[in-house]
Amino acid sequence: MKTIHVNASKSYDILIERGILDRAGEEIKTVCGAGEALIVSDDTVWDLYGETVLDSMQKADFDVTSFTFPHGEQSKNLSVYADILNALAARHLSRKGLVVALGGGVVGDMAGFAAATYLRGVRFVQIPTTLLSQVDSSIGGKTAIDFGGVKNIVGAFYQPKKVIIDPEVLETLSRRQLMAGLAEAIKMAATNDAELFELIENSAGLTADLPQIIYRALMIKKNVVEQDPRETGLRKVLNFGHTIGHAVESFNAGKLLHGECVALGMIPMSGDNAAARIKSVLEKYGLPSKIGQSAEELMPFL
Repeated sequence: MKTIHVNASKSYDILIERGILDRAGEEIKTVCGAGEALIVSDDTVWDLYGETVLDSMQKADFDVTSFTFPHGEQSKNLSVYADILNALAARHLSRKGLVVALGGGVVGDMAGFAAATYLRGVRFVQIPTTLLSQVDSSIGGKTAIDFGGVKNIVGAFYQPKKVIIDPEVLETLSRRQLMAGLAEAIKMAATNDAELFELIENSAGLTADLPQIIYRALMIKKNVVEQDPRETGLRKVLNFGHTIGHAVESFNAGKLLHGECVALGMIPMSGDNAAARIKSVLEKYGLPSKIGQSAEELMPFL
């Protein structure tokens, strides 16, 4: 098992190990103790891994129940956020309670924001199940929902108590989802780690290289968020590709995945040499490299 310690306003560990999902409960217990908990997941992830995590938490003596919602960005809204709050209130979760986010970026953002606001903040743990959430969104404490057609406009900075990463879960991702997550790793490499960029650029076997890509991307994010946990300066580097990318994502209303939009957003913000290399590596992995909208169409979302 690899452990990365993060100290960003609050400290916590990221645990990375194949098969760790089977003992998620005991790993959570080491930082939270055994008590009342709610697992928040989406319908796709729950069918794959929900019972495994639920069983592991019950074996670790947690009083645990679950709440699931329909998968996809369209669920990242006030209505589903309210449903999560209702689930927390219905089981009378106290300030000593725990929210476990089991899923990708949408689940992590939604569950984290609910945890940040219910009773002015209860503990929560991230168990990311997509490459995008493993290398990026589960780390650093950003939680949010979409509102008024604008992505992530309502949210909070709220750090997890622990992040548990099981690379085995990536085997059930579609290639499209996997590549969308890789786009975030490409973003971090392009801005922070030339060697990692070259590894991705020249990889002859992505599956074999994924553990190293995940670890190195996490180290980038750790170092950035420790220096700037609330995005007042340096942390803005992690938004490379996101300004135009979020506009593309909002315009397309769920037709493109978040990572695909970040991929598109990097190219217009790059100088000629960098843009050419980034475009080439995106095309290598089947990621989109040409924005289908005009500047005028995107401007209202920027």
